[in-house]
Order: sequence, then C-alpha cells, then structure tokens
Amino acid sequence: MGFGGFLAHCDRPILPSCPPELPLKLLVLLPAHNQPVAAVQSSARPVAPSPVPRFTPASSLASRPVNSVSIWGERDFLQEAASQASLVEELLAIGTALSAVSDLDELLTLILTTCRELTWSDAGSIYLIDRSDDTPKLVFKVAQNASQPNASFREFAMPLARRSLAGYVALTGKCLSIPDAYCLPAGAPYQFNHSFDSGFAYRTRSVLVLPMQNLNGETIGVLQLINRKVHPHVIVDAWNAMDSTRPYTEWEERVVQALASLAAISIERSHLQENIEALFEGFVRAAVQAIESRDPCTSGHSERVATLSVRLCEVINDTDSGPLATAYFTPRQIQEIRYASLLHDFGKVCVPESVLIKRKKLYPDQLEIIRHRFALARRTLELDCLQVKYHYQIDHGGRRGSEGSSYLHNSAYVADPLHRLDEELGAAIEELDRYWHLLLVANEPHVLEAEPLAQLQELASYTYRDVDGQQKPLVTADEIEQLTIPRGTLTGHERQAMQSHVTHTYSFLKRIPWTTHLRHVPEFAYAHHEKLDGSGYPRGLQGTEIPLQTRIMAVADIYDALTAADRPYKRSISPSAALNILRQEAELNKLDSLLVQLFEQQGVYRVIGHVLDQQLLRPQSALDSTFWG
Repeated sequence: MGFGGFLAHCDRPILPSCPPELPLKLLVLLPAHNQPVAAVQSSARPVAPSPVPRFTPASSLASRPVNSVSIWGERDFLQEAASQASLVEELLAIGTALSAVSDLDELLTLILTTCRELTWSDAGSIYLIDRSDDTPKLVFKVAQNASQPNASFREFAMPLARRSLAGYVALTGKCLSIPDAYCLPAGAPYQFNHSFDSGFAYRTRSVLVLPMQNLNGETIGVLQLINRKVHPHVIVDAWNAMDSTRPYTEWEERVVQALASLAAISIERSHLQENIEALFEGFVRAAVQAIESRDPCTSGHSERVATLSVRLCEVINDTDSGPLATAYFTPRQIQEIRYASLLHDFGKVCVPESVLIKRKKLYPDQLEIIRHRFALARRTLELDCLQVKYHYQIDHGGRRGSEGSSYLHNSAYVADPLHRLDEELGAAIEELDRYWHLLLVANEPHVLEAEPLAQLQELASYTYRDVDGQQKPLVTADEIEQLTIPRGTLTGHERQAMQSHVTHTYSFLKRIPWTTHLRHVPEFAYAHHEKLDGSGYPRGLQGTEIPLQTRIMAVADIYDALTAADRPYKRSISPSAALNILRQEAELNKLDSLLVQLFEQQGVYRVIGHVLDQQLLRPQSALDSTFWG
C-alpha cells in the first residue's frame, strides 16, 4: 500500500518525521462530509508534541472545522498528527520485519506479537486454512497470552464451520468486533468457546477477529485478538477484566485489517518458498532414486553421506577451540552441503551400467565363455584319450597311439598302456581343474598374492584345440589383464569411465539455476574425490584449493563406502577398522586430519547408528579397501 493510499485508507493526518533544521512538511487529508478531498502542506514547525493516545477516535477530527489558518495552530491537532506519523513509521517497520522472515512459525509469531503490541491486546491467536485435501480445515497455529505466560498451546485442526468465531470469519470474510464475548448478539450463528477461561481463571471480554486475505481476496487464515487493555502492562484475570479492558475501536479494526492483509501476503510468500523448497527436495530425492535404481547395491549411500556431513558440520559449529573454532556454518550453508552430498554421485547415470555394477574382475558373460572353453578343453582331452585307446585295441597294442594325442608328451607304452593313458588323462584334467579354481579365486575383488599372480602367467600360456582344430589360448590376454587387477574390480579404462561420474555430476548440476545460498553445490560435489596431496581426481586439487565443505563430504563418503554392507564387490568392515583407514589416509595427507580427528572423537558415525567395536579381527590397511574411487 503506497503512502497516499494509506492516507486515503486511514482518513488520518500524517506528520512525517524530519530533521529540525528542515522545513516541516505536514500532510493531512481534509475531510469534507467525511470524505478525504485534499492534502495540505505547511512550512511552519510546531513545538514538540506531548504524548497522546496511540489511536484517536475517528469522530474527533471529522467534527472539527476546517480552517486553513487556525487548523495549523492547534496544538492538539499537531499532537494527533505526530501520533499518526509515529503509527505510520511503526507500520512501515512492521512491514520491513515481515518481509525479512521466511520461516512460517517465526513469521506467525511475529505477526501476532506486533498486532498485540499495536493494539495493547492481552492475548491472541492465528489460524490458517488447510486446503490440502477435499475437506478444508482450520488449523490452530500459534497463540499468545500475556497474562497467562505459562499456558501451553499445541497445534490442532478443527472443522471449518460457522459455529466458531474463527470459522465464521474464515467462511464469510467478515470482521467480528465483539465488545463482550459472553454477551453475543441474539441469533448469532457463532459461539464463544469458554474452555480456556474456565481452565485458567481468565475472562475474555473484547474480541477482534479478522480474515487474512491475499491479493486475490481469498481468505488464507484468521487473526484473533483478545482483550484490548486500557494499559499495556496490566494483568488481566477473571476479576478485573471488565475494568482493565475495553472494546476495540473501528480505527483499530481498520489498522489491524490493513496489517492482516500485509501479513497474509507474507504468509503466502512463506508458503510459496516452502512449496519451492519442497519441490526441489522432491527433485533431489528423485535424482537420488534414479542413481540408486541403476545400482541398487549402493542404495542409501547418498543419504548416509548427507547425514554424516550435516552432523560433522554441526559438530564443527560447537567447536570452541583449535583451528576449526573459527569455522561456522549457517543453516543455509548446511543445507547447501546436504544437497551437494545427496547429489555428489548423480553423474553415475552417465557411467555404463556394466561398469557401474561390476562385482568381479570378469563380467558374468566373460566368465561363462571361459567356462565353456574349459569344458571344451576337458572334452578334447577325453576324446584324445578315447582315440588312443581305440587305436590300441585295433592294433592289439602293436602300434603307438594317434600322433594327435599331444597330451601324452611322448610317453612310451608299458605293460599296461591303457592304465597309463587313464593316469595321464587324470593328471591333465586335474591341472585344468586347478587352473579353473585359480581363475575363480583371482576373479574376486581382492589383492592377489605373488604366487597366484605367477600361476596366472602359467595359465596365460595354456592352449587347447578348438572345434576348428586350431590351438588357442584357454584364457585370452585381455582376460588375464582383468584377472591380474591389483585391487578392486575395474581395469584402467573402466576406472576412468567410473571416475568420469564426477565431471558428469558437475556438468549436470551447473545447468540448474541455483539460488544464491545454494550456488556452491556444483563446486562442492565436483571436488569430493580430490585429495589434499593432489593425488585425487579429476583436477588434482591440493590443500586449500579444496573447500572445507568438500573435505567434510570426502570424510563422510569414504567412511560410508568402507562400512556399507550393501556392496557385493567388497566386504563390509567395522567402524573401528574404517576409522583406522581414515587416520592412515590423513597421515598420508590425503584427508583433512582435523576433520578425521573430530569425526572420531565426537562420534559422528553414531548418527547413522554405528557403534565402535572393542577389538578388530585383524589390522586394516588403506590398501585393503580402496573401493571409494
């Protein structure tokens, strides 16, 4: 509402405050037949006004003669004008305060408090209309009572009906100014609820109930003020209520109605912000679900990383000594870290699914092909043995076996050549079985010892005769390369594809028009695999080049990757073992040692239900489980 509009709405003289050295500009609406017709200004500066009542009855100015000379000299008129100017300034301050608050509960409390203070009301309450389903409800949101400060109020919903004062106002959009709540007009469709008065020895007298309407004229809530006091500091009870309170005036009703409209706009703005945040929260959770649907084995990882990161931020806020004592995260900054943590792996939607869910060094179809080769090699050995036996029987033992029986290795016939053939076949099949067992062991995602690695090199030279009669390697060079992966399940090329998820995450998050307080989300997520010594990826950042928020995420990410029990390509380790590895990584200047220390000492891991075990089955090394890359 503009300044002129407020003048026309309030029908009151306004005296703007200005420095003493400047000419006074007095703006006043001159009423003619109770209608505002003009604004007059004067350069005459009045004497300092003495205190006057906050509100002056509307009839006091309307009954005075309009005289262009005498009106400016009337001291009482200037006093009233100064009072109204003070009111305007107070209303402007209230509007500024309302626009600065975004939290709904805080906003409602501020609205009710300012309305009570403005009208010297002893008590009041605010109701909001809930239209979330087919049955609208009136929700009791906040209440205050200066004379009963220990009275507790809880939020509840009640039917939106005319029988209550608030329900009647909400449905009709009309204001109710009731001089005495115990003397309602005959035939009134509404009733006054006496339960509070009875329970607290209180006496409700004057009541002002107003609709809070948005710019479209839609009622979104109800403001209720109770017991307009004759003095702001008086305590109202059942015995003095009639003497210490008085009915609300029409002027007070109009001012509070204007304030209620301003409050309605602020409430709608808060609702809109909440809806936007809820919409974005839903988008984030949908994005996380999309990631986890491609890799169900990591279900819950992003949520746990976010929970751990937020808790570590809260612990840092409580730190009052050491290098981290100067660090502090506002609620908005913590929300920024939370979103970055939830979305830090979103780029995995661009990683090939075969790489993303690779559980062992060989893909399942590769292992199946190798199994068929082993079966074919076995059948070939058995067929060669049978052919030798056949020729021996034909020749009655007088000739050597088929020259194609390479597995005999130039063996000579003995007294029982058939028995010797069986022994050689058994030895050849046993060797094949040993290689198959070696292959299955090497296929697991763990660090191989020196002996299995040497045996794999022997296997690389083993050949068999294929169905086309050609000698071929039982296990190809590419398959041997996969089986000899030092740790984990990914080859160098596959690891690059997996690590590219960080860049994909950044590219995706940069396309989102983040608000000011969330603008760092892409950068925080982009650096969550960087290491302090520069050995991380994708940019090789070092030290302070990595934001503190990202270093927090890195500790949480690695801890959860180590302890998660939902990844079939690695075993889960205990929280104590994971903390050992975090300490080792900090000693190697890969993780922030201060954050790791705080993470352990303050038991941040407990926020996801972890407890420390007293003993470890064996010491853990950082080399045992580097599966967070």
